[in-house]
Amino acid sequence: MQPLTDDRLDELVSRLRAAGCVFAEDEAAVLAEAAANESELAALAARRVAGDPLEHLVGWAVFGGRRMAVAPGVFVPRRRTEYLARRAAKEVRRAVAGTAAGRAPGDAAVVVLELCCGVAAVGATLAADFPGLEVHAADIDPAAVACARRNLPGGRVYCGDLFEPLPPRLRGRIAVIAANAPYVPTGEIPYMPPEARLHEPDVALNGGPDGLDIQRRVAGQARAWLAPGGVLLLETSVRQGPESRRILQSHGFAARIRHSSRLEATVVIGRS
Repeated sequence: MQPLTDDRLDELVSRLRAAGCVFAEDEAAVLAEAAANESELAALAARRVAGDPLEHLVGWAVFGGRRMAVAPGVFVPRRRTEYLARRAAKEVRRAVAGTAAGRAPGDAAVVVLELCCGVAAVGATLAADFPGLEVHAADIDPAAVACARRNLPGGRVYCGDLFEPLPPRLRGRIAVIAANAPYVPTGEIPYMPPEARLHEPDVALNGGPDGLDIQRRVAGQARAWLAPGGVLLLETSVRQGPESRRILQSHGFAARIRHSSRLEATVVIGRS
């Protein structure tokens, strides 16, 4: 589509801002890029004003400077989860260095798993940053898994409940497990922004009464899949962080909490 005139761009920005879009200028530019013509732009703008998530409309979300494929109805990766990816990368770097130091020719690559992967933004980031890494991802939502397979073409993506769909050969071999498991308490979901509670699946948001039911299940099963000295990283919140750490400790992990004030993100890290 041809670039919008200043008047047309101002009109679009005004409509988006009136609808409550905080970054109206940026969103207008994204919609204009995605539209093939004025008619399509008008339709996209109308849907955005009505509350459809921008990422669902254009088919991608930016994560760590890269575009990740998304689709209507799937969980959109959040910017704060970039911190989970960054902390996971630090652990992958350590595992790669340790493996390289003691590796014999023909030894297998370092294995990483993104659990509750959604569109596999973390796994795709790690795969891009560490060529040769063996990356696996799993999620219970088929629509998200379809997107994950687009974002992680060189990896293996499975559909099923937590560790259930993984091949048995991965038991005891995974160096790093990263999971943004749902951690919103059930009672708080009605107060989430409409873009999340109306357009993303409950299974991607709802963590049970205190928000940590899925974390408990992950922590209870993870050690059987981790290699000796392997690491489990869970995204959580500042408020839930101490309990997330206790959950890991109760399952035999040496656990610590790390926080990014810039991204307002919290990760609990457990070493087996």
